[in-house]
Amino acid sequence: MLSQLARLSMEADGRYATAEELVFLKDYFQSLNHRMSAYKKIQASEKEIMRLVEAQMQSIDPSLFRRGSQDVTEKCRGDILRVLRHSAAALLINDTERLRDRLLLWLQTILGAVQVRNSATVTYDVMKKVLKQYLTAEEVSLFFPILDMNRTLLGK
Repeated sequence: MLSQLARLSMEADGRYATAEELVFLKDYFQSLNHRMSAYKKIQASEKEIMRLVEAQMQSIDPSLFRRGSQDVTEKCRGDILRVLRHSAAALLINDTERLRDRLLLWLQTILGAVQVRNSATVTYDVMKKVLKQYLTAEEVSLFFPILDMNRTLLGK
């Protein structure tokens, strides 16, 4: 939304915005209650969501949190938590461009350099399964495209 507002401000400089240019605002306000509800649920359940995601990832492949003989669980946990929080913020303000440009592209480079993009693929598949337990169908329809973007940019 912030990116769209900034773009609208530039494009409509010195004139009134057209009805077509304002559609994104109408859409945003129509979905605001679901966005706020999902955001609050994720915030309130963050620890449990993270615990479940980590446990399921471990059961799928215990080596996901290892780089050779090194245990990188804490590092992975921090990265997953950071992306979850930023994704929830992107959901709330409906601004995936900001998420992509300010976090995901940077993290994509890091994950690629340390060759752990396969764990990101598993992470967001598992996260979707876990979050289905917490979110309504309407909230899922708003949040899962963000998780899909995360999976596409950060995974293989």
